[in-house]
Amino acid sequence: QVQLVESGGGLVQPGGSLRLSCAASGSIFRFTAMGWYRQHPGKQRESVASITSGGSTNYVDSVKARFTISRDNAKNTFYLQMNNLKPEDTAVYYCHAHRWPYDYWGQGTQVTVSS
Repeated sequence: QVQLVESGGGLVQPGGSLRLSCAASGSIFRFTAMGWYRQHPGKQRESVASITSGGSTNYVDSVKARFTISRDNAKNTFYLQMNNLKPEDTAVYYCHAHRWPYDYWGQGTQVTVSS
């Protein structure tokens, strides 16, 4: 059973930065895609950023040029570096990994951007 464990959320002022980490219980080479989603209160979960096994990345328009997804294969961990955070980035962030036919999710971590 694959487990994804997130860390790095918290409270930050507008314009600040946070880095989220998602540690997998095994090699991340097995995943065809990894990514980060977020869920605002009362809204559906949305994809924020993704990275494929080949290294291709994709971002939702609202975070382009501010967020960067990356991975460290040696540590079986992938990351979301979030810069220039805005109040509208406040949400619960979930990491996700896919290996057909399964999807795996982290437990979620709260990110709050407020002065």
